[in-house]
Amino acid sequence: MKRSIGLWQWVGFGVTSLGGTLLHYLYDWLGEAAWIAPISGVNESTWEHMKLLFWPLFIFAIVQSRFFDDRKDFWCVKLRGTLLGIALIPILFYTYNGAVGESPDWLNIAIFFLSAAVVYIYETRLFNSERLTCKSGKSALAALCLIALLFIVFTFFTPQIDIFKDPITGTYGI
Repeated sequence: MKRSIGLWQWVGFGVTSLGGTLLHYLYDWLGEAAWIAPISGVNESTWEHMKLLFWPLFIFAIVQSRFFDDRKDFWCVKLRGTLLGIALIPILFYTYNGAVGESPDWLNIAIFFLSAAVVYIYETRLFNSERLTCKSGKSALAALCLIALLFIVFTFFTPQIDIFKDPITGTYGI
């Protein structure tokens, strides 16, 4: 399984889809425990849905990296894919809501799965093309760690801007 990029990406899509779905409910299931809040959705804001995609992508990438340690472009591909995925969620959500007014729950769920699928398709193309020049895999990994830190910090110290606002309760963060 070391070199089967396509298989790894399919497994990654499954893990990300299942992981993101579980993380959506985990905070509530654990009685709103503060220790799980940094990786779990704490409300229905767009930011929290981006977090639901980020953590499974990042954790799977860490596991996957152990099998792709000879790929100098690995972390650059993962950074690009992750940035694309977490950008797609607000782009699709706000575009649809701006055009139609309000999105039904099924569409919000579809946006999550579509974003995850696009990430893995895009990454697979980058891995297979071998045209990506990666100047510093360590810098790409550091950028992913910085994104992780932002998701943690903004869970507890939430900026008062719309992307962080729960559309149901009108609150921010925890």
